[in-house]
Amino acid sequence: MNHASLTQVCSLITQVQLPNVSGLKVLDLACGSGRNGLWFLAQGAHVTFIDRDISALNGFNHLRAETLQWNLEDGSAPILPVEAFDIVLVFNYLHRPLFDQIAHCIKPQGLILYETFTWQQAEIGRPRNPDFLLMPNELSMVFANWRPLHYFEGLLAEADNRSYKAQLVAQKP
Repeated sequence: MNHASLTQVCSLITQVQLPNVSGLKVLDLACGSGRNGLWFLAQGAHVTFIDRDISALNGFNHLRAETLQWNLEDGSAPILPVEAFDIVLVFNYLHRPLFDQIAHCIKPQGLILYETFTWQQAEIGRPRNPDFLLMPNELSMVFANWRPLHYFEGLLAEADNRSYKAQLVAQKP
């Protein structure tokens, strides 16, 4: 993975047609460097960044941003607030016990933008642990009662990076 891929917003975000996000509440879950949430912040959104390690955002301060260092997998993090966000971003992260919390924290008519690795990724690189790899159509099934706006499952090739991923953009009923 090159440096540009660590700082540029994920292409899914810029390739799908999003509403005007100015003033909307966005959650960047397992945000890593925060690159996707920072893009939404630049568009005028209010962004909550959550990760177990927010050191990449140390010293970052913005009136429309909140950073929370929560370990989402060990049971120590609070439950995500119900119907608090207009848009939730989840990229390169999978912890199945959070699926219900993610769905419940999105406001009615809100959006989920989810992109992570599928089982085929283990054939070409990391991650290889099945706990971190989606099964075929798993992501679409988790959000089956939502209105799908975009779904893709297969090989993505961006710059010098190839990976097997599933992408979902869906609207909550």
